[in-house]
Amino acid sequence: MSRAVLRETFGGPEVLHVRQIAEPHAGAGEIRVRVRAAGLNPLDLSIASTPTLAAAFGLSLPAGFGCDFAGAVDEIGLGVDGFEVGDRVYGGVVGKAVADFVVMTVPPVPPSLLLHTPDGVRDEVAAALPIPGLTASAAVAAVGVHRGDTVLIGGAAGGVGVLAVQLARLCGATVIGTASFGTFEFLRQLGAEPVVYGPGLAERIRSLAPGGLSAAMDLYGTEAAEAALALGVAPQRICTVAAGPNPPGGVRATGAAHAVPEALQRIAAAIGADTLTVPIAATYPIEQIHDAARMQTERHTHGKIVITF
Repeated sequence: MSRAVLRETFGGPEVLHVRQIAEPHAGAGEIRVRVRAAGLNPLDLSIASTPTLAAAFGLSLPAGFGCDFAGAVDEIGLGVDGFEVGDRVYGGVVGKAVADFVVMTVPPVPPSLLLHTPDGVRDEVAAALPIPGLTASAAVAAVGVHRGDTVLIGGAAGGVGVLAVQLARLCGATVIGTASFGTFEFLRQLGAEPVVYGPGLAERIRSLAPGGLSAAMDLYGTEAAEAALALGVAPQRICTVAAGPNPPGGVRATGAAHAVPEALQRIAAAIGADTLTVPIAATYPIEQIHDAARMQTERHTHGKIVITF
């Protein structure tokens, strides 16, 4: 037997339960990963609470929980190349990650993915990478961040935001990030100039960037995108990742699916080289999945929430 977080209905953290299930095994063309860490994302709870979104990912009840994981290969089925038992790996598989074991086809079928974990990258960090790393990379690419830009990032202290801030800084941009007052020092340590979100945002940004903005990424809703439009930023240099397929003002909608295939490898390599960091806000054992999920719903964490095994 093994453990997995399952749900029999749709809802919030209260519908998540740790269950004992039959231990899965790798069949032909599959590998089994012994999970050591699983990173939580807002998407996980959206899928758990929204039947139409779950259906869009091919999930039906009863279902598992979580997408991002890291661990080690411990079973390999016939016909699998490129992996060996003991290999450290990380990746994503929708609705299955928070479990003792993940079984995946090789090569993975999108949107699933599986990569080797570089030396120097801890499992907790690797588990925090897939969705946030792909989303941040896609956002930075969508607005074409380059040296000399002044970029606004809405939701800069979240799991995607902390990576977007650092990727933009590595491109040579000046970054202004929206956040609550309690995260200001945290953002300054990442190299961003913080600004509080809410009414009057455009005027506060104007005082911080008298030379104007050149690009913007809204990682939470549309407030930052609307402020950038009001400050004269061209719509093609503004993107949103959580405002649906038709954001306001003709700005670009993007997300993890638009990232280039090598995006995660580049980010992981930068972490291994100590040029990029992934702050872990909190870790919880799988038995405390309710507490971890409730913390995720608050959306005020400084970095990532990770389940450990």
